[in-house]
Amino acid sequence: MTETPPAILPRDTFQRRLLEWFDVHGRHDLPWQHERTPYRVWVSEIMLQQTQVATVIPYFERFMERFPDVRSLAAAEQDEVLHLWTGLGYYARGRNLHKAAQVVVEEHDGEFPVHSLDAMAALPGIGRSTAGAVIAQSTGRRAVILDGNVKRVLTRLHAVEGWPGRPAVERELWGLAEHYTPERRVVDFTQAMMDLGATLCRRGQPDCERCPFNDVCVARARGEQKRFPESKPKKAIPTRTTTMLLLQDEAGRVLLEQRPSSGLWGGLWSLPQFDSSLELRAWLDHHAPGASLEAPWEAFTHVFSHFRLEVTPQPARVSRLDGVGEARRWFDPAEPDSIGLAAPVKGLLDALRPFTLSVQDAPHSSSSQEP
Repeated sequence: MTETPPAILPRDTFQRRLLEWFDVHGRHDLPWQHERTPYRVWVSEIMLQQTQVATVIPYFERFMERFPDVRSLAAAEQDEVLHLWTGLGYYARGRNLHKAAQVVVEEHDGEFPVHSLDAMAALPGIGRSTAGAVIAQSTGRRAVILDGNVKRVLTRLHAVEGWPGRPAVERELWGLAEHYTPERRVVDFTQAMMDLGATLCRRGQPDCERCPFNDVCVARARGEQKRFPESKPKKAIPTRTTTMLLLQDEAGRVLLEQRPSSGLWGGLWSLPQFDSSLELRAWLDHHAPGASLEAPWEAFTHVFSHFRLEVTPQPARVSRLDGVGEARRWFDPAEPDSIGLAAPVKGLLDALRPFTLSVQDAPHSSSSQEP
């Protein structure tokens, strides 16, 4: 078993330096910091997973306006939740957020179980670090966090070797986080650790000159700040191809299909997808006989964390369709419904809005990190 690296400073000295820096330079006016209820902190923490603060703020504010408490979120349709999540990526977070709200209402009478780290971590989409953040930030009780920002800070300060995703390395980092976390001012301490990683100890260009620990940082002393934390071992990212059918009726409505609840774009509404033109034509012959194909739009690439998806949009027209079947619906681009849409699908549908229909309006490239 790998031992935890020795602390760079005594615990109380580390805490004092960090909190003095935070009092002057930390972030004190984020939307979820005012009315620090478990619900608001939880929603913000889920949104902030793999997403920057500046991106999250408008989503958080819209979300709170529509779902001011956990009961309103639990009672909502998944479609509406995913609609408000559209564009944030990592859509499993939105699905798990909805599921967790329902669990809180059904099993905890609408109160988050912030008395127990294990009970919080057992909620869908909440791991050990997120559970700790919600408890610390909403109650002020001591709880340890280890999100991506904190991992980066601790890894550089102690020059921890190895990819932080490896269990042995993660154990080292949890040991350091446990060592430094105080009993008092836990709200400020946990926020300060996240702020230090987000604003100074950044991934690409760390601002070491302004860091309160620049005199004791092992990575800086070695001139190896950018080497830490070590990257995940790279694998070749495969490319997949698909054709998305933009089937419109005489009223200009577009046929959508709801994706299965798990997997790629789980629970979101998408365009019918096909692996080949033969498969697409066979589907049209069966479901929409008489449909006419138009010239395909220019293909574009949507990037996920584990593969690239090359999409060819294929417009088509049909005069009538006898029933759309289960998990399908007509969508009017001129009067869009509040439903969850996969990001590239939303781009294609936006291109069909009145007065914007043209090949040039179709998206050429986009990216995402997660189905």
